[in-house]
Amino acid sequence: MRLPQTRIQLCGRIVIDLDGLRLEAGLPGRQGRLIFVYLAANRMRAVTRDELAAAIWPEEAPAASDANLRVILSRLRRLLGADALEGRRELRLILPPDAWIDLEAAELKIHEAEAAVHVEDWSRGVAAATIAFAISNRGFLPGEDAPWVRERRGWLEDVRLRALECDGTASLSIGGSEAAAAERDARRLLELAPYRESGHRLLMEALVRRGNSAEALLVYESLRIMLRNELGAVPSPASRALHRQLLRSAR
Repeated sequence: MRLPQTRIQLCGRIVIDLDGLRLEAGLPGRQGRLIFVYLAANRMRAVTRDELAAAIWPEEAPAASDANLRVILSRLRRLLGADALEGRRELRLILPPDAWIDLEAAELKIHEAEAAVHVEDWSRGVAAATIAFAISNRGFLPGEDAPWVRERRGWLEDVRLRALECDGTASLSIGGSEAAAAERDARRLLELAPYRESGHRLLMEALVRRGNSAEALLVYESLRIMLRNELGAVPSPASRALHRQLLRSAR
């Protein structure tokens, strides 16, 4: 299979690879980096100059913001090629049809993983979830705090949690030594989202599969106490049903 000739990584360290030519070092400073990431993340639509200004200056644009933006866009055109930025008042990043962008790959792979788990195609689920997790786990624009950056981080965090859940569910269903991977996924999931009951259930099932039924019962008890003390709530019907099943098995 022919690999894409254009590969762009926006999570973690920014990478721009256009047909084997690495260009990220030429981005015009912090503001140029933000503009490029914003355009790449929204490449399926035209972006107004007002949007771009807000992406750089989320609170208040400086008096010379229009002139500054023109300079940044001019430098980006020189770096990427004149045809890569389409439009003037509304701009769009134009890439080859087979271009690969990690954010898009994460979205594609998490949907693939969830679909595979739904139809019990466990191996495909693990493979897709692994890619989605690897991308979402790299973080996004560290040190930046604009609303659009926080929104994208929140989306990536959701992808990361869903990927762990898919990988854990598929690994548990594959069985054998993969039960250990399911337990690791469940524990990581609960570190990141301690109130996610599906993570508690996954950990309980993984522990039972590994012969640790008593520890699985302790996981449920910890969940019950946490919900009662912190939220005034009780575990969901699904969690209670799993607990009853474990109690019956333990007798």
